Amino acid sequence: MTSLWRRPAVRKTVIVLALLVVWEAVTHWAASPLLFPTASSVLAAFGRSIANGEVPGYAAQSLKVLLTGMAIGGALALALTTVAVTTRIGAEFLETVTAMFNPLPAIALMPLALLWFGLGVKSLIFVIIHSVLWPMSLNTYTGFVTVPQTLRRVGQNFGLSGWRLVAGILLPAAFPYILSGIKIGWAFAWRTIIAAEMVFGVAGSQGGLGWFIYQNRFEMNTDLVFAGLLTVILIGLLVENLFFKWLERKTVLRWGMSAAH
Repeated sequence: MTSLWRRPAVRKTVIVLALLVVWEAVTHWAASPLLFPTASSVLAAFGRSIANGEVPGYAAQSLKVLLTGMAIGGALALALTTVAVTTRIGAEFLETVTAMFNPLPAIALMPLALLWFGLGVKSLIFVIIHSVLWPMSLNTYTGFVTVPQTLRRVGQNFGLSGWRLVAGILLPAAFPYILSGIKIGWAFAWRTIIAAEMVFGVAGSQGGLGWFIYQNRFEMNTDLVFAGLLTVILIGLLVENLFFKWLERKTVLRWGMSAAH
């Protein structure tokens, strides 16, 4: 039993189960089911939505838009930071635009997105790009500038300069910062896509999870609202514990840049 308890997955599972028990007890005795449904009713609604394909369809639509926005935002962040770390004017440009736009909430750009791109997927992608571009750029640039001069000189001795120096030396050396920026961007992207879908509604062939949550709130299906929120949480847990952990093992842990947990 002691050896089993030492496993992080077991401890995390116990924590989740304990939270579910507390949730069930509190809502059963001290809350209206219409306002705050019990954990069991939410899990039942979640199971029904999975079985009829409703939640997977909405989740797939949200993920498609989210990953598109993150891919474009990540590419722009890499381009900006590459120019910033290789030229003085590039560094000054990045510092200026991040100071201007990083504090600006993506939700504040929704009216402009509607005017420029209309009611559709392009508007969603636009606000997602804004939400992920600046934190990813800041983390990547911070990682680049903290790379020791010794490593830079090693690359220069091999004839590397410009983008070749970035790709061959700076990217691997700064990868812990880059990975942290990707994680922050992933969290910001989810917040943005849910809020944007609530405003924009159905974009494309069907709506996403934000629209699913909003629609069921309007119809007072509170258990389905919580089921939508639960879907976002589960996707986040799966990505964090499967994809990001795998990426860490293959990169920063293998390269000795971080201690194993």
